[in-house]
Amino acid sequence: MQVLIRFDTTDADAFASSYADASERRDQAGLRQLQLWREEGSSTVWGLFDASDKAKVDEWLSAEIGLRDALTGTQAHYLRTA
Repeated sequence: MQVLIRFDTTDADAFASSYADASERRDQAGLRQLQLWREEGSSTVWGLFDASDKAKVDEWLSAEIGLRDALTGTQAHYLRTA
């Protein structure tokens, strides 16, 4: 399955640094990054990932302390090919 995650950031540049530092923990959550975008005119960042385990992804999103400091919220959209 794939997951599209919206990261609402307080500072997209600070988020990018925290996000890079979290790569090993993302791997452990079963996420493989496919694409990362910064929304035009905002500090919102979108990520598209292959995900192997929805529960692990949800846990990672709620527990990732380094990212939480740079976020005001997240929303994950789990997708399957139509």
